[in-house]
Order: sequence, then C-alpha cells, then structure tokens
Amino acid sequence: MVDESVQESAILDDLDKRIIHGLVVDARIPFAKLAAVLDVSEQTVARRYRSLLQRGIIHVSGQVNVVPLGYARWILRIRSTPSAALRLGEALARLPELSWVSLLSTGSEIMCVSRARTAERRDALLLKIIPNAPQVTGLTAYEVMHGFEQDEDWPRFSRLFTADQLRMLGPGKPVQDAAVFDEPFALTREDEAMLAILARDGRAPYAQLATATGWSAPRVARRMSELVESGVLYFDLDFALERMGYAVRAAIWMRVRPADLAAVGSALATYAEVTYVGATTGPTTLTAALVCRDIAHLYRFVTERLGALDGIVDVEVTPSLRTFKQAQALMDTDRISLIR
Repeated sequence: MVDESVQESAILDDLDKRIIHGLVVDARIPFAKLAAVLDVSEQTVARRYRSLLQRGIIHVSGQVNVVPLGYARWILRIRSTPSAALRLGEALARLPELSWVSLLSTGSEIMCVSRARTAERRDALLLKIIPNAPQVTGLTAYEVMHGFEQDEDWPRFSRLFTADQLRMLGPGKPVQDAAVFDEPFALTREDEAMLAILARDGRAPYAQLATATGWSAPRVARRMSELVESGVLYFDLDFALERMGYAVRAAIWMRVRPADLAAVGSALATYAEVTYVGATTGPTTLTAALVCRDIAHLYRFVTERLGALDGIVDVEVTPSLRTFKQAQALMDTDRISLIR
C-alpha cells in the first residue's frame, strides 16, 4: 500500500516545505536564521514566504489560548435547516471568538470551535447568539477537557531536514492545555492592542507593535516572550489544504471506554493524518480532526488505524463539505482569502 504521508503535491517543492516546517516550529523565526539552517540566501526565504502568502497557501497568526486565562475551549455542532446552512456558516465565520468553522457532510450541520475569553461572552454565544439565530435548529456543545500533544505538528515535514538542521531550529512550543498560574493570567490594554495585530499577521514587526502599544520595540519583544511563556499566546499556521494536495478534511467523534481514553488519544496524536485530538464532555468522549488525500485514504485510516485501537466503542465520521474559516483565516474555496 502506498503511504500517503510521503506523497507530495506539485504546488510545493522541497524548499517551500522546509520553509513551512521552520514556520511551524517558530512562526516568527528570523529569515536570516531560517536561511542559515536551509543553506540558502535570506532573500530566497523572504521571496518564497511572500509567494506562499500571495498564493493563499499559508497564513501565520498569533492566537490567544483561553485556558491560562481561566476559560475553556468548546467544540460546537450547530444544526441548521439545509437551505440556510451556507449563510449560517458564513455568519459564524465572522464572529471573532469562533474558529475552524466548517459545513459537515450532513449538509445541515456546522462545526466550529469557541474560544470566548470571558464568561459573559461564552454564555452569550452558547445561550443567546447562536441558539437564537433563525437558521439554527439545535446545538450540541462539547467542552474540551484535555488536548493531546502531538510529537510533530502537521504537515510533518521534519523528514526533509538533517538532525543538525533540526537541532538548529530548536523544539516547537506546544499549546498549554492547563493553567500554569494559581490565578488566571490578566491581559492589559496594551496586550490586547498587540494581540489584535498578531491575529492578522503573526509576523508583524516589533516596530508596528510598538506603535500600537505605545511601548518601545524591546519592551514589546519582552512582553511577547512573557505571553508565549505563560501559554496565553501561541502562533498558528493556516493552510490551503486543497492546494497542497489534500482533498478531504474530516472530524471523527468517538465514544471510548474511560480506562482507554488516554491511550487512544495519545496513539491518535502520533498519526500523520491527525491535526488535533481532544478528550471532551458530551455524547462522545474523543474528537479528532483529520487531513487525508482522498476519501479512499480516509477509509483506510478508519479501518486500519482506528480499527487497530482497543477501547473505541463507537465512531462517527463527518467529512467537511466546505471550510469557511480556519484558526484565523477566512477561506475562498481552495485558498486563504481574507484575514479577520
């Protein structure tokens, strides 16, 4: 059987993929450092990066992790009348607290992730704004209890590097899954100004951030480091997956025996197709996001990968018919079109 993880798309060559991996490890890595790791010129790295942006293949954004702020992540499945599902998905994609907004294969259900940063806003979304929308016929909310750390973030291009190059890049920093302080971390007005810019451009220069905050560039750099170390700020890459040769996105909803939950989640986190896996409250106990080459690849994943894991009691597979928004970027069919 051909291993889909080593098949490549012609739209990206090896240098593009190595640049992408460098950004996955450190989204704000200086181009000079990345160029030294890759043994190319700084101008080449900068030119390739601009091309990836202009072609709508990637987008780098700074994201707020609500867990250290004392709040939870929620995965929402929102049922709609079929004729209104597209309009509902487009509207939900424009809410800043919502990300990963997709129309599921049922044709009348939207899945999204809520990262509301206050209890008031969480309650407004879950109890008023979404349920009261005229297109909505039902809502199921799953609170994320635990996110399983992956040994390498998708798209797993580290194989294109030597051991020395990987050491030069250094390790990536995983998203904190639990609060690291006795009290929730507090954000200042200046923090919010900086985070708003980073959400649109994760590589925004320190000078631009200094202007927005009224701080000096060195102070901005120090504060950004503090926010990253606290787990509040992390950097994410959005991808135009279809343009990279991946035709199928899917969510898998599993009921897993409690004694096997940690083992199954940890195993899934090692698979190349899995971009996220989390243990949740609700009617299912484990949710995973997948990226596959085609529907046949998805079938083999379900039968061969999932089928080999003990403890899974029930599985529901819901491919995405359309993705409206990823972590931060709005999508236009097969390319990143607009940053909110």
